[in-house]
Amino acid sequence: MKFCPKCGSMMKHHDNNFVCACGHKEAVAGKVEFREVKAGQLKARVQKQETKDERQNTESRDTMPVVDNVCPKCGNPKAYWWEMQTRAADEAATQFFRCTKCNHTWRKY
Repeated sequence: MKFCPKCGSMMKHHDNNFVCACGHKEAVAGKVEFREVKAGQLKARVQKQETKDERQNTESRDTMPVVDNVCPKCGNPKAYWWEMQTRAADEAATQFFRCTKCNHTWRKY
């Protein structure tokens, strides 16, 4: 993926050039590789990334902020909190909470 240095938009590949809607054009340097990813594969990759990010957040609990949020599982009033972009960039991030007592994790979209 290449972005236009002039306007910041994503450039498209056309006739061995990268072309932007603003009119900027650059020659392709080197080989361009295109890969097709099916929707199911992409969802699996996103879920795998979420699991990895949650594991990293578990390992660094001592630096995570604690907020007042009641655990739906045990009723504990405190939870760790973090935020991740799990959907498109133009949509709101997902908030994750983890109970400080029972480690139950839930999310708020």
